Amino acid sequence: MSYVELTHPHSTPSAVLVEVPHSGLQVPPEVESEIQSTPLAVLRDSDIYVDQLFQRAPKSGATLLVSRVSRYVVDLNRGPDEVDSAAVPRHPRGRHIPARGVVWRARTDGTPLLRAPLSIEQFSRRLELYYNPYHQALRDVAAQILQQHGRVLILAAHSMPSSGRRTIGGGRVRRADVVPGTRGRSTADGRIIDLIDSHFREAGLSVKHDDPYRGGWTTSSYGAPKRGQHAVQLELNRALYVDERTSEIKKADFARLQGVLEQLVHELGELLRDSGQFATG
Repeated sequence: MSYVELTHPHSTPSAVLVEVPHSGLQVPPEVESEIQSTPLAVLRDSDIYVDQLFQRAPKSGATLLVSRVSRYVVDLNRGPDEVDSAAVPRHPRGRHIPARGVVWRARTDGTPLLRAPLSIEQFSRRLELYYNPYHQALRDVAAQILQQHGRVLILAAHSMPSSGRRTIGGGRVRRADVVPGTRGRSTADGRIIDLIDSHFREAGLSVKHDDPYRGGWTTSSYGAPKRGQHAVQLELNRALYVDERTSEIKKADFARLQGVLEQLVHELGELLRDSGQFATG
């Protein structure tokens, strides 16, 4: 069974590739026996409904890549060598990683996830079956788009809780509506970053770059503007489109944000098509 879903453009193809690595909810039976969780926990630790927010991207010419496997199986925005030594004690590259390497030891609320540490064989099987196929697809599709268009933009679509760390007074910091992560504007051409910024601001949304997310492993690994390969991690505040207490979609807000994102994908495609050759070499 494949847990990787690839949708090709429905209109004139653009150089935009939207990848959604964290909205998956499926936990294969062999992994289910290794973890302790509930369907609600799986849902709340996913990038909830982000795949649906971007489902119209192919209508705007983008390619859409979605993982259907839960982050409780593998975290696709971690490197394959980001191995938590407490999760896989015998792994030769294991090191101290607070709870969530490429295989998570605990959920985001700190609750233990693994029933027991994994053997190297169990860990390797997770990578072989669920991690490698996704990144092979991502590499292959990105290379095809780069060859066809001379450039590619990987838009890594994620969502984040509406509030972050606690303040001195005990409250929580309200996050911006949108956080583009480009690791200090190093993973994408400035014109791409500026278009994303202005697009969301014109839609009445607040934007804060690289805070609290600078872009994860995928963004840092694939973002190489001088080679024509651009990557932006896009974190969307969940409160924009979902009731965080119940995990229910706020229908009107969801539809509005979906439209904003559809237009963004279209504008990015036009920018990449019309701006001439981006800096290479």
